[in-house]
Amino acid sequence: MNPDLKKLQPYPFERLNALKDGCLPAVAGHIALSIGEPKHDAPKFVLDSIINNLDQINRYPSTKGIPELRQAITSWLTRRFKLTKNALDPEQHVLPVNGTREALFSFAQCLIDKNDDALILMPNPFYQIYEGAAYLSGATPYFYNTIKENNYLPDFDLIDEDTWMRCQIIYICTPGNPTGAVISKQQLIRLIELSKQYDFVIASDECYSEIYFDENNPPTSLLEAAEACGNTNFENCIVFHSLSKRSNLPGMRSGFVAGDAQLIKSYLQYRTYHGSAMPPVHQCASIEAWNDESHVLQNRALYIKKFTAVLEILDTVINVSLPDAGFYLWLNTPIDDEIFAKEIYEKQNVTVLPGSYLSRESGGLNPGKNHVRMALVAPLDECITAANRIKKYIQTLN
Repeated sequence: MNPDLKKLQPYPFERLNALKDGCLPAVAGHIALSIGEPKHDAPKFVLDSIINNLDQINRYPSTKGIPELRQAITSWLTRRFKLTKNALDPEQHVLPVNGTREALFSFAQCLIDKNDDALILMPNPFYQIYEGAAYLSGATPYFYNTIKENNYLPDFDLIDEDTWMRCQIIYICTPGNPTGAVISKQQLIRLIELSKQYDFVIASDECYSEIYFDENNPPTSLLEAAEACGNTNFENCIVFHSLSKRSNLPGMRSGFVAGDAQLIKSYLQYRTYHGSAMPPVHQCASIEAWNDESHVLQNRALYIKKFTAVLEILDTVINVSLPDAGFYLWLNTPIDDEIFAKEIYEKQNVTVLPGSYLSRESGGLNPGKNHVRMALVAPLDECITAANRIKKYIQTLN
């Protein structure tokens, strides 16, 4: 058995189930705000594409993806992030994957040199796949804190030179899970400069980039920052995108990685042996999704309604604000986050995720402590009901 498996901590939802075990909610009607699983309707034209292409189920999929899919992805990246025409080559810079969770994990398995005392840097709090990817690739995770006092953004200049010298990959998440914070173009350019100085790869998880609240100020991509600073071959830069949140298609397991052509070439070789190719039916449906923006606009509008309603209710009892992007509220709790989560379930039948389950002790603190993550994925009426229940609970604390 791989001894590194013993380094893995229980997944946050295992801990949450243990926390709730034996609790009997005082009110009927459970509302789950703990899991970031989109609940909006999937686009009908994508579902139609799946049905219309079922005859392709008798074909082995191409690991590299069909040319039409890679072109659709390339065109979307170019449009969305205002890249120079032909800056990305669909033959060299893009690789479809089975959802970004799988890719974020396997990317580290491909890249890490086990002969070195390697570090993989990651935000804290963080998406747990980063930590598992580090341990099972033979590297050591290094947590850089994103705290309230810094608007939940990383400060790369606080990381010392010895750490950068050992760094082989840094995971960034923008917009952040769970914080919703968006890393600015200037911060990304600074990180690109550091990656060239110390020769590490930037793995930018951008899965929430299409859920934002100001149409005139969408989140920036690492690729956009790379081109802006003259890194036109996207050296050391890899981005991860998905249809799960953008298009409400989490069960289709469709995403892509894009960036540095040499890294994509190596990762394609790895994936050829890894055996993770997107089914042909899903590739055809993904083309339809990447080529359409109208359903994405409608999706954002639904989240805006929910955030507007929930913030209006909670703002009367607790300091809460709209995140930069994403569908999470990263609520700073007035009491211990585990107690808050357990009591809100017992007394109001609402499930939220303790923030300390999404972070690790680092630099003398756990930056997720006294926070809870609330995923506003439930229907609008359920989100409003949940917000009123949470308000009632917080009033009892006051």
